Amino acid sequence: MGKKHQHLTFKPAFGLSHRHSQTIFSTLFRKPIAPVIRVERFTLADGDFVECYWHQQSFLSLENTHKPIVTLFHGLEGSFASPYIQGIMNALHEAGFCPVLMHFRGCSGLMNILPRSYHSGDTADARQWLNTLHARYPEHPLLAIGYSLGGNMLLKLLGEDGHSSSLNAAVAVSAPLKLDLCAKQMNQGFSQLYQYRLLKNLKRHLLKKYQQHDMKALIGIDEQQVKQLTSFWAFDDVYTGPIHGFSSAQDYYQQSSSQQYLSAISTETLLIHALDDPFMTPKVIPDKSQLSRQITFDLQATGGHLGFVSGHIFKPSYWLDERIVDFLTNRS
Repeated sequence: MGKKHQHLTFKPAFGLSHRHSQTIFSTLFRKPIAPVIRVERFTLADGDFVECYWHQQSFLSLENTHKPIVTLFHGLEGSFASPYIQGIMNALHEAGFCPVLMHFRGCSGLMNILPRSYHSGDTADARQWLNTLHARYPEHPLLAIGYSLGGNMLLKLLGEDGHSSSLNAAVAVSAPLKLDLCAKQMNQGFSQLYQYRLLKNLKRHLLKKYQQHDMKALIGIDEQQVKQLTSFWAFDDVYTGPIHGFSSAQDYYQQSSSQQYLSAISTETLLIHALDDPFMTPKVIPDKSQLSRQITFDLQATGGHLGFVSGHIFKPSYWLDERIVDFLTNRS
């Protein structure tokens, strides 16, 4: 797995040893410290747009330097407001990188133009953004970090592009490597609470699209039927799958799961995953034969989903940020 460092093994904060406490604390109780940002509206090939948030102080220092640029891809219904995004942006800036968050369509607070949205396997938008950065800043190393859904998308992108990737290194955290297994897991036990919270936002955003588009004609259900959807699988079966050209949720999950792309990755990549991640089961964990030689698989016993909170519950430290910065510092 490469060179060992003292902080490689994650030790949960006292009082946060359970997978749900790790997941919930990092989501609800991490104090966000928002850096000043510079917003770039990036026009996509189909006429839609995404908003990319640059760390302004880092951006202003790009000129006359070869500072590495790190693109961040958030998780499902994440955004700049997500504490893990603000945390890593600050950590990357302090370490001498220039971080920029590429919001997925409709996630920055502005609704995107088209009836479609974003999904776990949608690599086209990210590829266009990264290729634009490569052309715009040819002297700057390009790196990327993907969280959860964004991690799955990033791994799929790396596998699709192989040796032609414009990225020097990448990190994927808590990626749902097999989407069908994860969708089933989210509909069981305590994980249903996470599903309820995320699905509520997904349905709210979809319902807004009915005000601008004839969504019933496009996906075959009305607003009342949208409100009655109770699982990711149901939502993806009637909206995410069909609106993005898939025949069903199962077809979408099959084509978009990143596990099948891992062996084709040619970019040095770190996968960070917790065995106790409540968003998935250990069945998503790939065996060594599925990993390319360029992948470092950092599998921790604990950490939850996008958690990895160490230190003390009253003075937490965020191991994830340290681990990521350490990995990228040695590869840029």
